[in-house]
Order: sequence, then structure tokens, then C-alpha cells
Amino acid sequence: MRDKTEREKMLDGELYLSTDAELTAMNISARQKLHYFNSFAPKEIDKQQEIVLSLFAKIGFNFTIRPPFYCDYGCHIIAGDNLYINYDCTILDCNMVYLGNNVLIAPKVQIYTAYHPIDPQVRLSGKELAAPVNIGDNVWLGGGVIVCPGVTIGNNVTIGAGSIVTKDIPNNVVAVGNPCRVIKKV
Repeated sequence: MRDKTEREKMLDGELYLSTDAELTAMNISARQKLHYFNSFAPKEIDKQQEIVLSLFAKIGFNFTIRPPFYCDYGCHIIAGDNLYINYDCTILDCNMVYLGNNVLIAPKVQIYTAYHPIDPQVRLSGKELAAPVNIGDNVWLGGGVIVCPGVTIGNNVTIGAGSIVTKDIPNNVVAVGNPCRVIKKV
């Protein structure tokens, strides 16, 4: 039986080294694509969309991503139809990020799968952790929202601007705050 690669450990939610040669090469490749994506003139939408198609693991029909956009790898992002990502979004996709259909992401939203060990001795080893993020259908993330590792946001949800989502959010609600909490059902 062979040992797991660092990427396999990362995707399995185990401690891993992000400085591994495979992960470093994948990150450099993604950053190179994003450099082009973020540098194209506004009228070069076709070129930007080609890069997104080559970057994401899967993306549905009718998507718009406004530059600048940042991610670690891109290949761990799966998105449905009618995705809209506004300016200055960061997705740290060290684990899988699932974006449902009809997801609206306002400016400066941050979606994190990566995190560091709480134990300082383990943290000093350079090892990291990552947990997947799942965002359902018909979700609107308001400006400056932060979605933390391991969070699931249900369907038909609005997350208010500036919220920090640290725990799962159920279907059919409006949630706001730090930490983000449900304020009403829809």
C-alpha cells in the first residue's frame, strides 16, 4: 500500500504540506492563469471565460467572474449554472468548493477551505488543514462575506454583507452578523 500524496491528504482533511512539489506546481499554474485573467482588457471576455473553463474543475452555463479574482488551485472549484462573482473575490480551494446554481457573490467575498492547526507545535511543522465548503442553489453572499472552512450554506439563502459564516446555515433563510446567524425564514 502506497503512502498518500500531500494533495490526497489535503482533500481528505488531513494534515498536509502545502510546500509539496505537486501542490506548488499546481498553485503556480493557477496563479499564472489568474495573472492573465486579471490582466485582460474588459472587452476580452471570451479570453477570460476560456481561462475560467481551464481553471475550474467544472462550471455550468452562463457565468460571469469580474476581475480581480483569486484562488489557490481552481481545480477544486465546482460551480453550477448562472454563477456571478463580483470584483475582488478570493477562494482558497485547498479542499473542494461547491457553488450551486444561481449563486451571486458580491465584491470582496472570501471563501476559505484552508486553516491551520490550533496546537502551536503542530502549526510550527508547517502542516495545514482544509475542509470543503458547500454553497447551495439560489444563494446570495453580500459584500465582504467570509465563509469559513467546512461550512455548508443551504438553498435559497441570503447572507448579509460583512457576515462571517462559521457554522452551517439551513435552507430558506436570511442570515447576518459575526458570527453569522439566522434572522428570518423566507
